Amino acid sequence: MAAPKTQRIKTISEFHKLRGLPKPEHPLISIVDYSKIVRPPELSQTNWVLDFYNISLKRGLNAKLRYGQQEYDFDEGVMFFISPNQVFRIEADPTATTEKSGWMLLIHPDFLWNTPLANTIKQYDYFDYSVNEALFVSEKEEATINHITQNIQQEYHANIDKFSKQIIISQIETLLNYADRFYNRQFITRENANHQILERLEKLLADYFNSDEVSTKGLPQVHDIATALTISPKYLSTLLKVLTGQNTQQHIHDKLIAKAKEKLSTTNLSVSEIAYDLGFAHPQSFNKLFKTKTNQSPLEFRASFN
Repeated sequence: MAAPKTQRIKTISEFHKLRGLPKPEHPLISIVDYSKIVRPPELSQTNWVLDFYNISLKRGLNAKLRYGQQEYDFDEGVMFFISPNQVFRIEADPTATTEKSGWMLLIHPDFLWNTPLANTIKQYDYFDYSVNEALFVSEKEEATINHITQNIQQEYHANIDKFSKQIIISQIETLLNYADRFYNRQFITRENANHQILERLEKLLADYFNSDEVSTKGLPQVHDIATALTISPKYLSTLLKVLTGQNTQQHIHDKLIAKAKEKLSTTNLSVSEIAYDLGFAHPQSFNKLFKTKTNQSPLEFRASFN
């Protein structure tokens, strides 16, 4: 089977044309009724890349949406966030009969130019989440989000004046902040799934630090750990931050220090040997990290056991 081709959509007008929609009322921002979108025949055989942001809330998608090696079944109402240059693929189900509904908010980066949101939008971690880390919203949450998008649509449907852009930008910021709140709620309410991730992370790190890999490959990288857990690095760090107060890198360092303490208290290895065993190229780097984490040097810690 041939590899899927990749198609880039550069403008919102081009997106409207490809999906059988009327020309957008504004070239840089548009809210699309998802039920009116026409799926092109090559949809499932194509990887898509957008040059603009796509924030969606959909029901009855009747398709799987792929991002990287992940896939997610969007049969129920869910939000997801795609930033410019992300690659994704939709695999439509031709036999499905469920009625699709929802909306897509398309925002070209040029619309945000010369506003604070041009920079702060990059701080919302969920734009770097994978599709399988989508946001499930309750009916109440969905009503809140829908109200905001209606305000945006109403504003750009009205006569554009000098206040219009700032009002729309403010509404987009409000939408993003609510999404941030709802994601944090999801980390807490999906407790079983999240604790399974934590358990797998603990085992993965324990196995790594108990193997020879750490001395030959160095400290585990956040990206590699996230890949092994089949989630995105940003999602993993945000999940850990919410549940433990630490990001992934801090979590790795804590496991490293615990292993270092074990070696310092139960072996006669020198500090340099322990540093090399734990993947440090320079013992000074190990000493510095150990002291930062424990307020003691490795030798001071070891002396406390004598």
